[in-house]
Amino acid sequence: MSLLLRRNSSQLRLLLASGTKITRLASTDSSNVGEPSSAPAVPTTAVKKSKQRQAPPAVPDAEIKKSVFISQSNDIFTNLALEDWLYKNFDFGHHHVLLLWANDPCVVIGRHQNPFTEANVSKLVERGITLARRNSGGGAVYHDRGNLNCTFFTPRERYDRKYNLNIVTRALFREWAIKAEINERDDIVIRNKKISGTAAKLGRPNSYHHCTILASANKLHLGESLVKEPANYISRATASVPSPIRNLVDVNPNVNVSQLLSAVGYEYLRTVATTLEDGGSAQTMQQRGFQLINPTEKWFPGIEELRSNYSSWDWVIGKTPKFTVEKELELKGDEQGMKLKLTVEVEAGLMKEIGIKLPHSEETVPVVTPLQGKAYNEQNLTGIMGALKLVTASNVQQAMNGSG
Repeated sequence: MSLLLRRNSSQLRLLLASGTKITRLASTDSSNVGEPSSAPAVPTTAVKKSKQRQAPPAVPDAEIKKSVFISQSNDIFTNLALEDWLYKNFDFGHHHVLLLWANDPCVVIGRHQNPFTEANVSKLVERGITLARRNSGGGAVYHDRGNLNCTFFTPRERYDRKYNLNIVTRALFREWAIKAEINERDDIVIRNKKISGTAAKLGRPNSYHHCTILASANKLHLGESLVKEPANYISRATASVPSPIRNLVDVNPNVNVSQLLSAVGYEYLRTVATTLEDGGSAQTMQQRGFQLINPTEKWFPGIEELRSNYSSWDWVIGKTPKFTVEKELELKGDEQGMKLKLTVEVEAGLMKEIGIKLPHSEETVPVVTPLQGKAYNEQNLTGIMGALKLVTASNVQQAMNGSG
């Protein structure tokens, strides 16, 4: 961050809040906005203009100002609340915003995902890795301080995902001569390995598109965090698409998050509002620059309630679409064992029905357990499995014959 502060110290401003509307301070000294260090020219393949929209723009480009907001929080729930607050309360008609933020270690799933098919939730808790659910779609991602998050806010009619992704790829090339591509899934890749995933929230009147950039994330924790409990999950929830990943430091060891934040921010400010046209320092000096954001109730009335909602069990777990989990177990017998299948139906995060399927039968026999109606997690599933393993095959055979 020190690099950014030296470049642009006069542009750092806090936002003042009034009611549910935000009062933005106009730039009083744009002449001190710095220019990024010189770099090779951006490849022509990276500066193609976005496709023309069918509807004419509501506001001319010349009347649109840009700001780069930098969250001073590393708490995932606070940053999700800040993102949501801006989406619901800010007027982006004449003022487009790029929010840059980083989190302490966490796994963030999409709005319509099942956390238990994306990660081992119990192990996340043991390791001190937070589980969060965002308000946009898409797949599960791992965040830590080596990962930079970018949220591009515009009015709905100005939404342009390709424009945003090109801002990132152009910043990488301008700062480090790193050549990155945008694939058909709108991931940013380097030599077919993913450095950035993407998701969006489209509403009225506002929209946002956010993406991650892997700079120096802990790949061991990333891999371990996104491994689910071995079981058969039957669910209609949105599933993540596994992809090989790469850190930017694997490509250029000089990359760091502070410099990445500065590079992406400056690329955003120097680019014309709705076309990928580089306006250089003249364009940059017309913008509102970088602003440090302290996401507290004082500056954003109602943000604490939003944070409380995002961190609640009802949202993180209870919002999970209905699913069934099946797991096989083998009971001990005098001569040979017996294979059964445990089934647990989960609705709103709670175990509604627990039963076992008997051999050579589709019938499900209810299991009486005090865990019924309790929250589903891998530890409770293991507890049920452990209790059932104490039952012998002869006990089950007697029950089947009606002679128990």
